[in-house]
Amino acid sequence: MSREQLIPRAVKTAVEVVGGIEPDRLGAPTPCSEYDVRALVHHLLFWGPSLEGAARKESVPPPAAAEPDVDLVTGAWAADLTAQLRRTADAWSAPGAWTGTTRMGGPAEMPAELVGGMVLGEVVVHTWDLAQATGQAATWDDDVLDQVHQDLVPTAQMGRDMGVYGPEVPVPADAPLIHRILGLTGRRP
Repeated sequence: MSREQLIPRAVKTAVEVVGGIEPDRLGAPTPCSEYDVRALVHHLLFWGPSLEGAARKESVPPPAAAEPDVDLVTGAWAADLTAQLRRTADAWSAPGAWTGTTRMGGPAEMPAELVGGMVLGEVVVHTWDLAQATGQAATWDDDVLDQVHQDLVPTAQMGRDMGVYGPEVPVPADAPLIHRILGLTGRRP
């Protein structure tokens, strides 16, 4: 399977989970310790346009200087997030999205393949966070999880150094692949 097909497949699961979030669950804690459901939905809405733009090699700044400076979880937030996820998937499925260099809302250029892998991982891990917090099951194709794991193994320590991931949680080598991914990101499966 080509990389261009992976984010749309991960987004399919994300859209299902977002559609299953009841408004009374927005205050529920998530496995991502700094976010409840509302804050995680906000995080995805805040950075979504930048991740979408990165696929097109466009630098799209976030809607404010910092996440707390704006409230994006208002009105039809579930429809807004679903639409943003789909736009991101469409952008990353376009020819050339995974080649060359790109930016993620800032001035630094990075390999597009690295950024695409980060986007794929972000969709999978945060979808799992939302599913866990709202009592839903989330599943992905083996191809999606294989690629997330392959991309995460060499970059997880960098994520921990940047404060994006918590300390690695030991997971048996024969555990399901999603559990090994979660352990690398500091989550307890």
